[in-house]
Amino acid sequence: MMSTTTDERWLLPEGIAEVLPAQARQIEALRRVLLDLYDRWGYDLVMPPFIEYMESLLVGTGHDLALQTFTLTDQLTGRLMGVRADMTPQVARIDAHMLRRESPTRLCYIGTVLHTRPDGFAGSRSPLQVGVELYGNASIESDLEVLRLLVETLKVSGIEQLYIDLGHVEIFRCLVQQAGLNQAQEEQFFDALQRKAKPELQALVTKWKLTKEMADMLTALADLHGGHDILSQARECFATADKTVLAALEQLVTIADRIQEEIPSLKLHFDLGELRGYNYHTGVVFAAYLPGQGQAIALGGRYDHIGEVFGRARPATGFSTDLKQLMQLGRFCLPAPVTAVFAPESNDAELHKKVIALREQGKRVICGLPGQKQTATDMGCDERLVNRNGQWQVEAV
Repeated sequence: MMSTTTDERWLLPEGIAEVLPAQARQIEALRRVLLDLYDRWGYDLVMPPFIEYMESLLVGTGHDLALQTFTLTDQLTGRLMGVRADMTPQVARIDAHMLRRESPTRLCYIGTVLHTRPDGFAGSRSPLQVGVELYGNASIESDLEVLRLLVETLKVSGIEQLYIDLGHVEIFRCLVQQAGLNQAQEEQFFDALQRKAKPELQALVTKWKLTKEMADMLTALADLHGGHDILSQARECFATADKTVLAALEQLVTIADRIQEEIPSLKLHFDLGELRGYNYHTGVVFAAYLPGQGQAIALGGRYDHIGEVFGRARPATGFSTDLKQLMQLGRFCLPAPVTAVFAPESNDAELHKKVIALREQGKRVICGLPGQKQTATDMGCDERLVNRNGQWQVEAV
């Protein structure tokens, strides 16, 4: 066991940070604004637990989330538990097992998650995850609603000049099925595609002796990224693909056209070979970026099978982001500076009544303590209570 000197005891683990008063006030103000926004859109707040059994936490999320999850043993049962690294599976459990509604269900959440490895712009291992989920509807309208709400979330956070990256995991998945690739081949091609390793992709389709038509469609995914014209190129490229591929492409086209019509200033980018969350998502996927930044500031998409293990495979779509990151990157309009009234240390009953009255009016009142030498200004107060002719009055410092 490593010894810790007195000078090192204040150190925090790498990627773990505390939030001091000024920043905490800003983050809390933005948290309230976003939760009010989601409430106006009909999304109900849920508060999942910080730890759960591992089999619940990792539902439908694949190997990546398992690597990001801290584990511990439950001393009561001996079962393996995990500290949540993503709240989405928890919310899916709530929808499928606890609420069990037949109608479309809109849920939102906010809470700290913990990662084993640093993530995000600041290398944080403890993001303050905020997001929304819409269950029970498989239409394009639900995907559009979530995408609109993502844009609105970033807008009220003061995020400017963002662009949305759009893709559809079913295009690749259906092409793989049409090509007849087995699971090992699919994983090998997927890995090369994520690295956009074109020579490697070409070598693989040659090795597997795919038809030229099939090989061209699969390898084209590495180049199908860019502006709106990419969708037209994809239509030509996949002209002989199975109808499932074409249906997924047309769904993506429709979503892009609709969101562009509603928000003309929104910049869209397309990448048909970007398959983030491939084992997790089942349809359209999207991510928000800032120009010049390589990491997404928000992620979302459709994941229709996540509730299967809980007995209800309801259609689902949603997004999540890091509230602390939004505060760092955006230009959120902060509330008015905190003003405070200083009340001198005294046992005067009338003074205590005045303090209570001011607090009920919404004023911040800081009371002096016995032996305190600091003045009202030292305590961050711009007003103070002064006794004038037997009456306690608020005066400027």
